[in-house]
Amino acid sequence: MTHTLTTKALRGGLLAAAALLLVGAAPARATVPESRVSDWLHLTVTRGEGGSRDTRGTLLLCDPPQGHGRATEACAQLASVGGDIGRLPLKHAYCAMVHAPVTVHARGHWRGRAVDYRQTFGNACETEARTGAVFALDG
Repeated sequence: MTHTLTTKALRGGLLAAAALLLVGAAPARATVPESRVSDWLHLTVTRGEGGSRDTRGTLLLCDPPQGHGRATEACAQLASVGGDIGRLPLKHAYCAMVHAPVTVHARGHWRGRAVDYRQTFGNACETEARTGAVFALDG
């Protein structure tokens, strides 16, 4: 009889512990207000084409701005267009007509919305004229 009571008590204790673990494992995000969700983008810049490719990348965080040499400027530019990189205003620039392709890619989240942007430009000058500080990973 003692064995049966001990087994039942052990089972009850294990069930209670499992229930507490499940309650503790509930996503914490559900209770975090929307304003606390941070904006982040994983940015990569690939120069060249074919076998000679040079890729650099960084994680841009915008609450507070960090992880990028020009994070404050990049976050402000993104905020001005609601995180839509394709809507960044074209900066007036004189770019040489040199073919040196640059492919940029951004993926992450902005204001709770998924971001996935990829574009290839003719050269680095065109890239900066079109995307501002966002993909200026060299400083």
